[in-house]
Amino acid sequence: MTTATKIDWSKVDQPELVLQRFASRRSVVYGTKGIIACSQPLAAEAGLEILRKGGNAADAAVATSVALNVTEPSCCGIGGDAFCLFYDAKTKVVKALNGSGRSPQRLTMEYARNHGVTGRTIPTTNINSVTVPGAAAAWVDTVENFGSGKLTVAEIFEPAIRLAEEGVPVSEIHGYSWKRSENLIKNASPNGDEMLLNGKAPLPGQIMKFPNLAKTFRSVAEHGKDGFYKGRIAEAICELIQSQGGVMALDDLANHESSLVEPIKYTYADEVTVYECPPNGQGITALIALGILDNMAAQGVIKPLLEMEHNSAEYLHTLVEALRLAFADSQYYVTDPDVKHIPVKELLSKEYLASRAKLFDPRRTNPTVVHGNPVNSSDTVYFSVTDQWGNACSYIQSNYAGFGTGAIPKGCGFTLQNRGAGFVLEEGHPNMLAGGKRPYHTIIPALATRGDELFLSYGVMGGFMQPQGHVQVLLNMLRGFTPQAALDSPRFCISAGSPETENRGTGSSGDINSEVYFEDGISEATVAKLREMGHDARVVTGFSRGMMGRGQVIQKLVDPSGKTVWAAGSDPRADGHAVAQI
Repeated sequence: MTTATKIDWSKVDQPELVLQRFASRRSVVYGTKGIIACSQPLAAEAGLEILRKGGNAADAAVATSVALNVTEPSCCGIGGDAFCLFYDAKTKVVKALNGSGRSPQRLTMEYARNHGVTGRTIPTTNINSVTVPGAAAAWVDTVENFGSGKLTVAEIFEPAIRLAEEGVPVSEIHGYSWKRSENLIKNASPNGDEMLLNGKAPLPGQIMKFPNLAKTFRSVAEHGKDGFYKGRIAEAICELIQSQGGVMALDDLANHESSLVEPIKYTYADEVTVYECPPNGQGITALIALGILDNMAAQGVIKPLLEMEHNSAEYLHTLVEALRLAFADSQYYVTDPDVKHIPVKELLSKEYLASRAKLFDPRRTNPTVVHGNPVNSSDTVYFSVTDQWGNACSYIQSNYAGFGTGAIPKGCGFTLQNRGAGFVLEEGHPNMLAGGKRPYHTIIPALATRGDELFLSYGVMGGFMQPQGHVQVLLNMLRGFTPQAALDSPRFCISAGSPETENRGTGSSGDINSEVYFEDGISEATVAKLREMGHDARVVTGFSRGMMGRGQVIQKLVDPSGKTVWAAGSDPRADGHAVAQI
């Protein structure tokens, strides 16, 4: 008779001591049916369960998404927002859903100022940074608009409900994030114990149950969107927010809707078309950067990127400068398009991109990057799912900064996001705070096609790292890297904040002239050369490499017989993996 091993929890109390490296020895995962690339294995299994029951990529994506609320609540949940891109294999059309919430109608800049907000943005711990959670509606609307029609919302929620009721062992990297947010959860509301284990953050390997979250899921499963935005849960949200000086009311929740939107796109090098959700998301940043890179080459300022040595000083300087120019535009213009016109067409026009490319100096960094005027001149989880019918669902969701505000509505089992910290408290700014408005949003899924055929369903989570990751991973794939190698490769991140803020959206890219972080694996000589070119280049090692985001990639291949083969990779900077349906 064997004796079960007793875990010495004291040795896993500081997981950051174990997770010093992100070296990967993973192989690409291949499959001919459905495949899921996800940051957490149990959530991926929830998606597989739905694929096996006949659900399509959208159905499985929602199952995975709901399960991630249980397995990685430090990143996402029903108290946050979600965005989705869906590739329909029958029509070969890319569709998009914006599942972000709006500020309370009664929240004005005057109110914020009169209630202690003195800076340019609402602090992430201030209850007025809570916007209406959009995830619940996004889940239901994804199933209704893109799903197979074979499974009900209740069936799709069932794996996550089971996980919440039976409990899940906490994974390593997620355990570190939970420990770091322990005091936030304790102090944000009287209900912190709903997200703690015996008053403390659970450690890696310990089992965490979420009975109240399971009840919240069942309410949505049984009553649809009304089960969240009306009744007990809505009342608990408003009671908590109002008790701390907030102004969210029941009608703010009852009036919430997701938006089916037209994706925006850019065809890079006349070869690959990249799709992003339109503003209020920041996906346009990646498209502007790709357009600037295209025009740099067309103007003869640089040689083709893929002819440059990968991650050389020349290559990295070019990408960093293009992204700084792109951020200068997106961080000024991106806001809620229902409230303020955004010149998307003009920002992506050939003439405007060519004018921005002329600002690039191949020898030095540009010290005076500001947003252009195209009208006059002419911390989040990401995962990807594909299915046996050729559909793809690129999905992302987030609480914004880790557990968001850390505030838990009584009896609900989830924390409320702090996405309202993305507003600017400046009169006249396109993204200025106003009631009933969606803020600048960092989370962005991506898809890429060759012609009308799917090429990649991919994304990289992590605040302002996301468009930077989209560009770097795409270019790695175009070099011929496998999906796994494209993710393993060292990355850079412009102005993500200090390493302590990691990758939960707590850093700011607002100062686009500030530091650039380079991941361990990029040579010291390269970093030294970049400093000579004027970059405030920093190196991150160990656990701080999490600021480089956590990506997932699924690539469509066709074998000689003409059969589709999915090739998938999952970021070694996270706890998950890619898994294939059999």
